[in-house]
Amino acid sequence: MASELADEPCEACTSDDEPMDESEYSEYLAELDSDVWDVINDHHLEASYEFEDFRDALEFTYEVGELAEDEWHHPDISLSWGEVGIDMWTHKIDGLHKADFVMAARMDRIHEDYA
Repeated sequence: MASELADEPCEACTSDDEPMDESEYSEYLAELDSDVWDVINDHHLEASYEFEDFRDALEFTYEVGELAEDEWHHPDISLSWGEVGIDMWTHKIDGLHKADFVMAARMDRIHEDYA
């Protein structure tokens, strides 16, 4: 079940924004699928989504790519048989921003169709 975070706008940061620290992002992280997402070194989100086969993993990758284009917020994506890896952070501030968590929640929602 995707969180309400997925319904929030994916607002871009400004160059005046600072990257979030744990006290700021912990509430957003709690709304993501904890079996999938981790924060690495207080810098970026990392996910590993599992699938029944390569076709589903490929289709999910395509849907995430369309989401990234729509929001102009592009994660690093790796695709292998039965697994899609995602690394995401806001490059403009070299760290985490609320938009990263909104995107992650939307990816969790997309993944529900494959579970």
